[in-house]
Amino acid sequence: MKRTVLLSLTLITLITIARSSPRKENQGKKGGIATRWNIEKANEWYNQQPWLRGCNFNPSTAINQLEMWQEESFDPKTIERELGWAKDIGMNCMRVYLHHVAWEIDNEGFKKRMDQYLSIADKKGIKTIFVFLDDCWNPTYKPGKQPDPKPGVHNSGWVKDPGLLLIQRPELIKVLECYIKDVMTVFKHDNRILLWDLYNEPGEYRIQSLILLKEVFKWAREINPDQPLSSAVFSNRYGELNKFQVENSDVITYHNYDNAKEHQAAIDTLRRYNRPLLCTEYMARSNNSLFSTIMPLLKRERIAAINWGLVAGKSNTKYAWDEPIPDGSEPKLWFHEIFRPDGRPYKQDEVDLIKSQTDNN
Repeated sequence: MKRTVLLSLTLITLITIARSSPRKENQGKKGGIATRWNIEKANEWYNQQPWLRGCNFNPSTAINQLEMWQEESFDPKTIERELGWAKDIGMNCMRVYLHHVAWEIDNEGFKKRMDQYLSIADKKGIKTIFVFLDDCWNPTYKPGKQPDPKPGVHNSGWVKDPGLLLIQRPELIKVLECYIKDVMTVFKHDNRILLWDLYNEPGEYRIQSLILLKEVFKWAREINPDQPLSSAVFSNRYGELNKFQVENSDVITYHNYDNAKEHQAAIDTLRRYNRPLLCTEYMARSNNSLFSTIMPLLKRERIAAINWGLVAGKSNTKYAWDEPIPDGSEPKLWFHEIFRPDGRPYKQDEVDLIKSQTDNN
């Protein structure tokens, strides 16, 4: 999801392995707090799932998480229509970002909208991965009407959570704790939720990101949901942070926008941990991370295949990270996304390929 090019996870994992060898762990409680799932429990959970495939989902009418979840801009009609297109090509899970501000201004309404979203997705046979925090893109934000997209700019309106506000207002940590515990308590037994992704691509704020990552795992363990917990490794810049993520996630999630050879190398190193693997971000056409090469690889390895983007819309993620087109004209090659806003595929051969991978699975 980052604006900078994401490097191969091979190096990430080698750094982590050098500092911590895999070990068998026992599931239980420490000081009254639930501990990480052991390897047996993690694999038992994963073996009960179908082969998971889906998208990072934001409706085309929302520029960011706040526009998706605030009452005045929540758009169930678009959500239902677009998840229907996902169902039609065999998708069975979506990764969906939340934002604490939408909860803070209307916590009961926020949870009702989450439930409404889950009901729509569940009727289409789609499980949900919810993401709580995020270190990507714009550092500041506010409730209410969100900005219009900047023409031709990838994710011009996407916002971090909590971003700079936590540094400016350290007391926000208590709000975040209440937010995460409240939401998880309500949905901790909800089988429509596949996984809790606690913190997307942490590291922008270095030690502060690591401290917050440790806190959010502690809060989640105190709630002890039925669903597994994870935070994806994604960059070779954060050795200590990567180590914590891999050692504390029940199942290992990762992001990789590289070609098939590099992606396979990442898989081979992550297999060392003997835990289920879920790729929660991939597919960037100009990086040669393609449905035609990566999706069959992930299916063969029985790794969840969750690409970035379903429908082109206000997020502008059909444009590449660092290649803006100021006049907003069509890029020669879409970076992300599968469908145009009217439901037509960007590339029919890609949709045919996805269907061939998902039929009878």
